[in-house]
Amino acid sequence: MKKSYPGLFVVVEGIDGTGKSTLVANLYKILRRKGIDVLLTFEPTRGTWGRKLRRSFTAAKRMSPEEELALFIKDRKEHLRDTVIPALEAGRVVICDRYYFSTAAYQGARGLDPEKILEQNISFALVPDICFFLELPPEQAVKRITEGRGEKVNNFEEVDYLKKVARIFSSMQEDCIIRMDAALPQERLSKEAAEIILKKIREKGHLK
Repeated sequence: MKKSYPGLFVVVEGIDGTGKSTLVANLYKILRRKGIDVLLTFEPTRGTWGRKLRRSFTAAKRMSPEEELALFIKDRKEHLRDTVIPALEAGRVVICDRYYFSTAAYQGARGLDPEKILEQNISFALVPDICFFLELPPEQAVKRITEGRGEKVNNFEEVDYLKKVARIFSSMQEDCIIRMDAALPQERLSKEAAEIILKKIREKGHLK
């Protein structure tokens, strides 16, 4: 759903290990230093539906793709209604770590039709003003997870699965998508992304 608000809706997407959370945090710092009112958020949320999803991701017996998709839809509707849209109406910049693009890519990699998932979401969900897609070969992403973070790879982060997710992400062609090389140094990546956001803010001309 395309609708205009005084604020700016920015989404950061990509497979696990691409540095999404780091970019989100860096963008927050850069924009705040410039006096811009920013709200950071993420999906799945910490709400009722989001917590159920997070438990499923690492459970020994995981929910079916259909069951998870239904929870994603409930979580997203609540998130938009209670958090994202009120902030945009107030003229804030909202930066969201993951959104419906991830739902389509990850549940699509589990066997559902990613195009149908996108259509279902776009029928009710707000289309972002900007969606940064961080791109990195899955092998490098998993290496970052295991070596850089010292974490064990979970069932969302296996290389073969992430390859399927990456292929679905690469097939998406929505106008809001801006693809970025996640192998770039974080400082450069953050600066380039911030410049894109600031340009959009200047174009709107009435953000607080």
